[in-house]
Amino acid sequence: MAVYDSVLIFDGECPYCSVAARALEQIDDIGAISWYDDAAQAFLEAQFGVTPFAMVLVDVNNQRVYGGRAAAKELAERAGMPSLVGSLIRDNYDTIAHVVGIASNRGRDPDDFHEEYRLSEDGEAAFDRLATNADDRTSVDRAYVSTT
Repeated sequence: MAVYDSVLIFDGECPYCSVAARALEQIDDIGAISWYDDAAQAFLEAQFGVTPFAMVLVDVNNQRVYGGRAAAKELAERAGMPSLVGSLIRDNYDTIAHVVGIASNRGRDPDDFHEEYRLSEDGEAAFDRLATNADDRTSVDRAYVSTT
């Protein structure tokens, strides 16, 4: 069983997001898990005290949590995209998220969590379950299958 140092929490009911999450699992051992997974909900509650509807990248080694625009930029950098591309993705995140939301009939916009945060002690305590469920890949597979 692989152990992920980073896990992406994404909208598992969005077919576009699910495909992107599957591709990102191949980059620097990033796991992916649907926002709707119980482990993702538990992590968000532990980290933020609420469960923001947002793309979130958790990096346990660097003790960082990236939300929304910051997560998109970090993912672009880890994928080896030029910094200009990462900046364009970050700067246009809201527009991209809105268009994807319309295309997938999501019916809601992401919450305003777009910063880089320090991983809290409670978030770190919830990370193992998050990484284990991401490693299992069933949450990503279930999300993708249910939307196709």
